[in-house]
Amino acid sequence: MTLLLVGAGSQVYREYLLRPVAQEYDVHLLAERGPTWETPYLSGHTAVDTADVAAMARAVRGLPVEGVLTWDDTRVVQTAELAALLGLPGTPPQAALACRDKRATREALAAAGVPQARSVAVSSLPQARAAAAQVGYPLVLKPRALNASTGVVRVAAPDGLARAFRLARGATAPGAVEVAPGDVLVEEYLDGPEISVDAAWYQGRMTPAFTARKECGFAPYFEETGHLVDAADPLQDDPAVRDVVERAHEAVGFTTGWTHTELRLTADGPKVVEINARIGGDRIPDIGRLALGTDAALAAARLACGGPPDIRPGRHRAAAVRFLYPEADCLARTVRIDARALPASVVEAAPIALPGQELRLPPRGHVSGRYALITAVAGTPDACRAELEKAAQAVRLEVLRLL
Repeated sequence: MTLLLVGAGSQVYREYLLRPVAQEYDVHLLAERGPTWETPYLSGHTAVDTADVAAMARAVRGLPVEGVLTWDDTRVVQTAELAALLGLPGTPPQAALACRDKRATREALAAAGVPQARSVAVSSLPQARAAAAQVGYPLVLKPRALNASTGVVRVAAPDGLARAFRLARGATAPGAVEVAPGDVLVEEYLDGPEISVDAAWYQGRMTPAFTARKECGFAPYFEETGHLVDAADPLQDDPAVRDVVERAHEAVGFTTGWTHTELRLTADGPKVVEINARIGGDRIPDIGRLALGTDAALAAARLACGGPPDIRPGRHRAAAVRFLYPEADCLARTVRIDARALPASVVEAAPIALPGQELRLPPRGHVSGRYALITAVAGTPDACRAELEKAAQAVRLEVLRLL
């Protein structure tokens, strides 16, 4: 079976997804450039503008394609459109757009009465001030259609609004073309722990795969510094969380594929932060597999080809990933890892930063400021966190100079 993959992403964050998929499918990559690290996993590839759905359709004419998949947030809409154009399984393109466009998400959820943050879309500072008076402080500003918490900032009081608005409005991300830049959402700040739910959708029905608890840092920004999945966590089968996630997807019309939904556990119950019409990022599916045995990438590929997912848990552990950041903006020389000093529970310790790479902390940088990642498995969340602390001591960033 030939599976079209629209964009592969970076090796450190996405190779673990491509590896199992390539063992079961002939993967043909559609990307702006020729393959590099992806080559061993591919049956073929085409260099094409992945924002141009018609060009992608022409590029695969004659291939025996059975499904289309992406884990690139900036290409979920084009992937849904390509699947529809080729007559292949997939969620309706308008549903993918309703997830990608955070304003559209808010409007759909509000119409359906799904618990979420109050939100007002604005395009100017005077509008932001008026919206802030309506929403109340503290509040959150976020760009309308970016990912990885880019440009998202908490504002505690009116005197911080102007600077935060300029940050959110000026934030950009490569490849984002579905929604015109400039609009900003002024939103109610949701207090409480943040979680994410990865789930499979087949014929309009949801099968939850795993729930991860997020660790955030660099306040007032929302940098995700780590994630943890615990098989014994009551959230893995929480009826209130499941109900909100199901209602949210019904509201936006999502029917087929894999999604990654982010929520806050507020005093009033779970509320939706956003819906991502693709597999989770930040190595969350990796720790889901380590904790529960669920292979999200393979399940997502099966869904893309019209088959039911098999995500029955086969393990019962806790697993976590942590990302390491420099103490200040700097130019990286190299990352050194003392493998002998790593605890036995560490599954992987890998450098992210390349020699000569600029590492900038929020708000000047976001995920690009990470220099290494560590994943670990243990019997409990506390044991997992303790092992990550030990492992972090074995990873050292050498700096060329501060920026």
